[in-house]
Amino acid sequence: MTHQHLVEVNQYAFSKDSLDDIRNNAYASNQWPLVYVLSDGKQKRAYIGETTDTLTRMATHLKHIQKSQLTTAHLISSERFNKSATLDVESSLIQYMAADGQFSLLNGNLGLVDHNYYQKNDLYAPIFRAVWNKLRSEGVVAHSLESIDNSDLFKYSPYKSLSFDQRQGLLGIMYALLDDQVKNLVVQGGAGTGKSILAIFLFKLMQSSENDLNFQEFSSEEDELRGILEKLKQRYSKPKMALVVPMTSFRQTLKKAFRHIAGLSADMVISPSELAQQRYDIVLVDESHRLRKRVNLGAYYGAFDKACEVLGFDKTRCSEVDWVCKQADKAVFFYDESQSIKPSDANADDFDRLKSEATTQEQTLVSQFRVRGGNAYVEFVDALLNVGLANGKQFNSKNYEFSLFDSIDEMVATIQEKNHQFGLSRLIAGYAWPWISKKDPNLFDIEIEDVQLRWNRTNTDWINSKNAEYEVGCIHTTQGYDLNYAGIIFGEEIGYDKNLSTIVVDEHKYCDRNGKQSITDPNELKQYILNIYKTIMLRGIKGTFIYACNESLREYLAEHIPMHHSAVEKHRVKVIKLRPFINSVPLYDLQAAAGGFSETQKAENKEWIEVPEGISLNKSMFACQVVGESMNKVIPNGSTCLFRTDPGGSRNGKIVLVELSDTTDGETGSHYTVKEYESFKEEDESGWHHQKIMLKPISYDEGFEVLEVTEDSSSYFRVVGEFLRVLEQ
Repeated sequence: MTHQHLVEVNQYAFSKDSLDDIRNNAYASNQWPLVYVLSDGKQKRAYIGETTDTLTRMATHLKHIQKSQLTTAHLISSERFNKSATLDVESSLIQYMAADGQFSLLNGNLGLVDHNYYQKNDLYAPIFRAVWNKLRSEGVVAHSLESIDNSDLFKYSPYKSLSFDQRQGLLGIMYALLDDQVKNLVVQGGAGTGKSILAIFLFKLMQSSENDLNFQEFSSEEDELRGILEKLKQRYSKPKMALVVPMTSFRQTLKKAFRHIAGLSADMVISPSELAQQRYDIVLVDESHRLRKRVNLGAYYGAFDKACEVLGFDKTRCSEVDWVCKQADKAVFFYDESQSIKPSDANADDFDRLKSEATTQEQTLVSQFRVRGGNAYVEFVDALLNVGLANGKQFNSKNYEFSLFDSIDEMVATIQEKNHQFGLSRLIAGYAWPWISKKDPNLFDIEIEDVQLRWNRTNTDWINSKNAEYEVGCIHTTQGYDLNYAGIIFGEEIGYDKNLSTIVVDEHKYCDRNGKQSITDPNELKQYILNIYKTIMLRGIKGTFIYACNESLREYLAEHIPMHHSAVEKHRVKVIKLRPFINSVPLYDLQAAAGGFSETQKAENKEWIEVPEGISLNKSMFACQVVGESMNKVIPNGSTCLFRTDPGGSRNGKIVLVELSDTTDGETGSHYTVKEYESFKEEDESGWHHQKIMLKPISYDEGFEVLEVTEDSSSYFRVVGEFLRVLEQ
């Protein structure tokens, strides 16, 4: 039996009148464990849960002020489900649907589970994929799981299942918020220890109503959390909170994430200078090591001085750390001294002074959650950059790719290949080249071994920007972000002295003017530069690749880093009245092939077809039939499907309707197919263009091949629609 047939997804109206229909569902009536999704297509809100008593749970939700406004219920059931499995599917659905962006979730974020159980990976992981594809077919979700994995909405979502260490960290922070003797909390942890995730998780937790929180009965930790949370809710019923993020790019990314989370908003993520506008009950500061003092501020001097004046501080003697302490009744600083990377960053002495105060508490996060190399890799990088490794000692891991390249061309090609395979693979370099392309985009900034590269074209959310995979980022555009693979270029500003057996830096080849101006101690500059390389070497989740411009440094690294070797309901027949784009859409007389391209045909408006209630329509929407088995994980053969005309923007990871015009006679018609879209780009003298476009099947039959649209045929190729859902099977 295929995984497709191991799971059922049944749709019902969500109302008191529909409970009898739900009672006819064998799984629901026999108190079998199942998962459900309640949603409303117009308000774009949803709630996800699991239960063994479906009818009672539905009746309870119908009495809830917000949930009773939802209109559709999808019951997800399987004869293979048990309590552990439904908790796991529920948790995964919450995490992925929150990042999919189709709906804003009413769920709280406490109680999500991630535990092991029998056949979790062998059976239930494929079952979850089948569930996702069925929901995709129903139009409940839109994106592929792979594209969501790489999205910021997923990476910085508060809907996370916390590890034991993370739960302990959360408990520690919550106890500190309840302690009248504690005003400030400094949470210390290196790169990848989950500081940002904890900050966002706590923020959502404090903004959720108690009724929306999901307490499970799997461990005593949830009971302890519930007790603390009840006390916090009594003290802070509606806390005025802010998440302060010093770096502009990362701040904009988190604003985007908050914008898509129910109960949160983008204006809750603020810059340090915005603290001058009001006081807060609780302020969380992510990346607090990047809070600033009045040194090398460039255009920010004016805003810094104005905030100091408003807050009553001497601008020459304070830092943004002081601003936070003054404007917050409770302040939580997420801090890592080793990620301070320039003279404008607040001094370590500022944090030492803060930690020495009687009203400050310290906590430490130690487990590594980003890089799959774990704490062993983090410790290795630290020892490597501080020349503290034994002769010949190397880092090798089955779980983490780590290698040194002796060819920049090969490393660039490898990163681009990884980006094609996994996405979010980027080049990052030390600031050893001036940014000349900022003024003239036709120029190249970096030239190594006849390879020409450009710095990042934007400072805001660069890693997700168009063509980022063909550019080179720096510390300022990558700090705080996760990548799948990072290709690190050690520039000429950093080398190795064989006689002294130490890493050395060359101030004259370091091009970050604000990063070195005012520094008089060479060791201080060296520490900043080492901090930069350590930070960017901890960006890659799956792997890190290294190239060093300086030959002596490359020889030193080669001693310790392995060398890279090249190599829904059916539509009703009888309708009282079809109203265009109110309850119906045009059905075009064409059959799109779920296989290769169809035979030549012309798209003509055949009739209007009814659309199920709860779907908000507009004039961009239409329907047509999809025939064939190449998309049967999502679209059964012969299904009538709802599309909207191509809205533009990124199509990667989405299912699209593709037209290939007849190459011999444009008047005879076109060929059509439906596939999942993926494109790859390249640059030449004329600019950026598609290198190739892959149209991928999603089928239980592995015999279907990916269709590749070549550059020669691209002039006849057009995406005409984006798949929304199956209307009729």
